[in-house]
Parts: sequence; structure tokens; C-alpha cells
Amino acid sequence: MSHSSQFTLLGKRRFLPFFITQSLGAFNDNLFKQSLILAILYKLSLEGDRSIWVNLCALLFILPFFLFSALAGQFGEKFAKDALIRAIKLAEVAIMAIGAVGFLSGHLELMLLTLFAMGTHSALFGPVKYSILPQALHEQELVGGNGLVEMGTFLAILAGTIGAGVMMSSSDYASVVAGGIVGTAVLGYLASRWIPRAAAVAPQMPLDWNIFKQSWATLRLGLGQTPAVSRSIVGNSWFWFVGAIYLTQIPAYSKDWLHGDETVVTLVLTLFSVGIAVGSLLCERLSGRKVEIGLVPFGSFGLTLFGLLWWWHSGDVPVADAPHDWLSLLGLHQAWWIMASIIGLGVFGGFYIVPLYALIQARTPEQERARVIAANNILNALFMVVSALVTIGLLSVAKLSIPQLFLVVSLLNIAVNAYIFSIVPEFTMRFLIWLLSHSMYRVEHRDLDRIPDEGAALLVCNHVSFVDALLIGGAIRRPIRFVMYYKIYNLPVLNFVFRTAGAIPIAGHSEDAATYERAFARIAEYLQAGELVCIFPEGKLTADGEIDVFKGGVKRILQETPVPVIPLALQGLWGSFFSRDPAKGFLRRLWSRVTLVAGAAIPVEAAQPEVLREQVSALRGARR
Repeated sequence: MSHSSQFTLLGKRRFLPFFITQSLGAFNDNLFKQSLILAILYKLSLEGDRSIWVNLCALLFILPFFLFSALAGQFGEKFAKDALIRAIKLAEVAIMAIGAVGFLSGHLELMLLTLFAMGTHSALFGPVKYSILPQALHEQELVGGNGLVEMGTFLAILAGTIGAGVMMSSSDYASVVAGGIVGTAVLGYLASRWIPRAAAVAPQMPLDWNIFKQSWATLRLGLGQTPAVSRSIVGNSWFWFVGAIYLTQIPAYSKDWLHGDETVVTLVLTLFSVGIAVGSLLCERLSGRKVEIGLVPFGSFGLTLFGLLWWWHSGDVPVADAPHDWLSLLGLHQAWWIMASIIGLGVFGGFYIVPLYALIQARTPEQERARVIAANNILNALFMVVSALVTIGLLSVAKLSIPQLFLVVSLLNIAVNAYIFSIVPEFTMRFLIWLLSHSMYRVEHRDLDRIPDEGAALLVCNHVSFVDALLIGGAIRRPIRFVMYYKIYNLPVLNFVFRTAGAIPIAGHSEDAATYERAFARIAEYLQAGELVCIFPEGKLTADGEIDVFKGGVKRILQETPVPVIPLALQGLWGSFFSRDPAKGFLRRLWSRVTLVAGAAIPVEAAQPEVLREQVSALRGARR
């Protein structure tokens, strides 16, 4: 498949109608919710503390995620997703019609009922929203598609929030809001009618209507997945914990610390949302169009860094005679570090969240995907409620300021993600590989689609540098078990990566017979389990840039476990810092272009060492 931009998905029927449908839904949720909050604060005649009603709105919208996400997960697997989306969107039209009546009549209870129903609508839509993507998109499009969805969602949330303010400023706000919410719901339903068929993955599955029992079972299913998936769910929910704290405090922070009016609130929300949209879109380019969880530690680092910068520079903005508007605030150089920190938080938030969503989708069994995403939604809602309680405790009980709250969140982010990365060291390993292939080298890939997506195969490659395994592992989507000289395997720092990747240390038979025999036994185990094993048949790093004689170990491997052999060649590594070139230098080949190229599979009966050497040499060509 050609490596076209993710934006080409917006021209494809298998993605565009769904993208429009979900974006309009996110827009309408926030248009109605924010309009209701503004009506409570400024328009309706109410007795008592209006903030209680505002907090009730937040509760009514999030409660359905606890109650109905498990049911939604079952729906998403039992029924065809396209038909289910249309049914949910038709229900949205009816719900918003009731909400419109509530606005036109000024009936608060009716509006609150509508808000709860819209929360239910969103809870039912969530598992379908994310589980349909792997069915509609090719593997290479999954990260880009998720990036577009996250971009559309956050920009729609922003547009809905701003749109509510504009509509509520009208003298005839009730009619304007009523028309806006119903019209948006109708457009969403019409867009959903163009979503292509997405068949049910478990049509025979019985439905369990006990929402409490099923919610617990769904959570256990989600958190009982492989460590990479279950900790990705926790990391995803942690992002919403952090995001909820920042978004909730923006209005008060803008007033008390930026000394701004309501336009400053809009500016900060815009910067944060645009930052997430940009980060989400950049994920595809930075990940090489594959699910690259190495971006998650990078995103986590940025969340902490820019959270600390936001705290550090708070208080720099001077007080004026009148509150700053957004334009006058941008004219203050003291505000620029704060604005940059907010954008940075958004961008790195995108780096953090998009790969996690893509990993959950890619590594969850298809027949469980909707329920696992439902578990993620339940946990998200729980973390957001906990974030509200933590915020109340730190601001009201501990008497912290809002910037100090940001400091605590940034430090907590270090602790939480250190826990996640320690449980699943694959995140850190992939980050080191990603960092290497995006800093010292520009790695290009050619014909890697010749490597099978599943099943055992033996990869053979020339051995040029100490980081060959890292570059190959970062280029190929499937996990690879590398066979490497034990002294390289034991190198500091790199040993962590090799151990995590399940590499196999080997020594010469005369050097350490036990290690030698143990290596071949592990190779056979991996191949029998259907995995990829990569060997460097030269048995050592090249000392002159040329490909040495291939040793006979490959013959023993294939005799014990006959599997196809895929020749690989690395081009452009000789002379780099990690090679044995006597003339190498750290800066001499910095950011050099390296190419990994794969050849056609060679059947077992033809895979003799001299034949393999010829194939690898031909693939490498004259470029060492």
C-alpha cells in the first residue's frame, strides 16, 4: 500500500461518514451541556447555590458511563456496528427534540433529563466508535485514523463549547439553541446512513442485562488482557484524569492567574485543544504509520515537562486596571511561556493518547474489542470522578493554589507512568528504539511486507553495528527474537532492551558450550511457537564493512525447525558511531540515512549458508 497522508482517509467512504458522525456527536454533546450550564448560571430563575446545579450536570452526564458502558460493549459485538450507530444517532434526534422543548419552555428538569440521556447516548456510542476502526481501516491506517478521530473529537468539543457561548448570548437564545441541537443531531443521523457495512463479530453472544454484574465482568475482561493492553487502558484513563483536572481549572486559572476576561478562557481552551489535535495528527508521521507505543513514554515526558513549566511561570502575568482580553494577553511577553506550556501539554497529550488507543484496538481479540473499550470507558469515568475528588481535596482541604495543583499532577504523572512502564517494559524498550531511529539515523524501509504477518520465519541479516537489532526491531511490526553474541547482549543499557525483547544470547561452542546449546534450544522453541527469529550468520561484527562468510548455525536451526528464510540487508551503517570503522566519529555520520531492505522468502531446501550470503550481499549492494 502506498504511504499516502492520513488526510486521504477523509476522501474514503469507509472513514469519512463515520468521522463526520462522531465529530457531530461530540460537538452536540458539548453544545447542549455548555448551553445548559450557561442557562443555569445566567438565564434561569433558580433559588439556592447555582454551582450545585452545575456540578449535578457533570454528574448526570458521566453517570451513564458507569451504568451502561458494559451493555454498550455487548451491543458492539452482537450487532452490526453500522446499524447500531444509525440506531444510536436516530435516538439522538429524539433526545435533542426533548431537550429543545426543555429550552423553549425553560423546564430545567426536562433539560437535566436530556443531559442524562445524552450521556447514555455517548456511553453507548463509545465502544462502537473505537471498535469499528480496525474493521474499517487497514493496519497501516490505524494510527492515522485514530489521530484524525482524536483531532476531530477535541476540535468538536472546543467548537461546541464556543458555539454554546455564542448562541446563549442571543436575545432569543432558547430558539437558537433548540434549533442548533436538533439540526446537529439530524445531520449526524444523515451522515451515519453513509457508513459502510461493519458486520457483527459475535452475533450469537447472549446479552446480560444485569448492568452491575456485567460492568464488573467487563472491567475484569479489560484489565485481564495482556499486560500491554491492560496497562494501556490504565494509561488511557490516567490521561483523562490529568486532562479533566486541567480543563476544569482553566476558567478559574484564566480569571485569577492570567487576570483575563471570558475571551482568555476561550483562548486557553483553544490552545489546549489545538495542541492535542496537532499532536494526534503528528503521531502518524512520527510512528512510521504503525502502532508505535514508543511514543507513549515520549508523550508522558512532555506532559510532565510542560506541566512543570506551566506551574513555574504562573504568577508572571501582571495585574491590569481592567481584565485582559485575549489580544492584550498575547501582547504580554510574560504570558508566552504559559501559552507555550499549554500548547505543549496538548501536543504531548496527543503523542500519549493516540498510540494507546491504537494498541488497545490492534492487540485485543476482535470478538472482545468492543467490551474491552467499554471497560476503558468505565475506567475513564471512574478516573474523572476521582480527579474531581482529588481536586476538591487539594484545593479546598490542603489549600493549594491552582498552579500548585498543576505541580502535584505533573509529579504524579511521573509516578503513575513509571509504574506502567515498569510493569510493561515494552513501552520503554520501544521508546529507546524509536529514539535511536529518529535521532542518530534516518531509517528507511524497503519491501518489509515480504515478512509474513503471522507464522514462523527465520530472518538473516548482515551484521554492521552494535545497534543492528534495535534498528531491525524498530522497523518490523512483529516482535522479533534476536540471536546475538552474549557480550553484545550484556552491554549496559542495551541489555535492558535485549532482555525485554526476548533476545537469545549465544557464545561460540568452544567458548561456552552450555550457552551455545541453550541458544539453539530457545531458537527452536520460538520458531515452533510461530515467532520470528533473526540471526546474524557472520557470527561477529564486520571489521571492514564487507559481508563475511556465513557460518553453519543456520543449517542446524533449519534442520531442527524447518521454516521459511527471509534475507535482510542493512545499508549505510558502516562508518557510523556504533560500527567498527576505525575512521568513525560521533558527528561524522550523525543523522545518516540507513536502509533496511527485505528479500523474497527462500524455501528451506535452498537455504544454504553460501546461498543466503549471496542473497544478502545482493540486497545490500555497494552501499555499506
